[in-house]
Amino acid sequence: MACASDGRMIQSGWENGMLRDITLGQYYQTDSVIHRLDPRVKLGGTLLFIISLFLFKHYLGYVIAVLFLGIVIKLSHVPFRFMVRGMRAILFLLLLTVVFNLFLTPGTELVSFWRLTITWEGLWMAVTIAVRLTMLIIGSSIMTLTTTPNNLTDGMEKMMRPLRIFKVPVHEVAMMMSIALRFIPILLEETDKIMKAQIARGADFESGNIFKRAKALVPLLVPLFVSAFRRANDLAMAMEARCYRGGEGRTKMKPLIYQRRDVLAYLIIVVYLAVGILVGRLVWLWI
Repeated sequence: MACASDGRMIQSGWENGMLRDITLGQYYQTDSVIHRLDPRVKLGGTLLFIISLFLFKHYLGYVIAVLFLGIVIKLSHVPFRFMVRGMRAILFLLLLTVVFNLFLTPGTELVSFWRLTITWEGLWMAVTIAVRLTMLIIGSSIMTLTTTPNNLTDGMEKMMRPLRIFKVPVHEVAMMMSIALRFIPILLEETDKIMKAQIARGADFESGNIFKRAKALVPLLVPLFVSAFRRANDLAMAMEARCYRGGEGRTKMKPLIYQRRDVLAYLIIVVYLAVGILVGRLVWLWI
């Protein structure tokens, strides 16, 4: 009974852990303006938003980015808690990046203790990196949460079509990227099932140092790789059975056509980018 109780406690801990917190690649079913936008608009908008995060140098630029992202989240009708939940998976990476920038950036001393020194420049860099990574993850999650895998594939294929001049297999590349994104939640679900089975057999993934925990993951990784290869083989056989031969000569059941709302969305994205850059330049000139 004690073993069963411990197993349930460990299982419960993992169920509430990082595996279920990864939202990248998942699609949230609802009806909103963002869901109805052309996938090319969402792909291009996400790319421009990420670029803007590295172009802005003043805190007012980040304020504008936060307001823009908040409006998009509100229009998407996706619960904010669902998006923030995806941040828990990269929390360790985020903290590690912040700590390195905080203590290893030279500049004007702010606080010093033992051999560690925090500078004003390091503090600004750490806060900037944290804000950038947070908005980057949430902004990218909005794209996958509001776009089906099929639409995402069509959008990527359309946007990469000019690369055909350089003999790039655009359709195949878009298909691979879409399948990779689609497999993320499937593999996470498979990992959760295998982990529960291993816990029921007495496996312990939480106790011990980092080396013992890594060794305990071996019984988890082997069946996970076997399952991944099996699913990939099943998918390949299904595509062969349906006479899939790549993108040459294929037609679309629902071809992508720009609507008025898509043009308006493009204009809003361009205005957001222009305002953010303009505010940064004006503040720079004022200083």
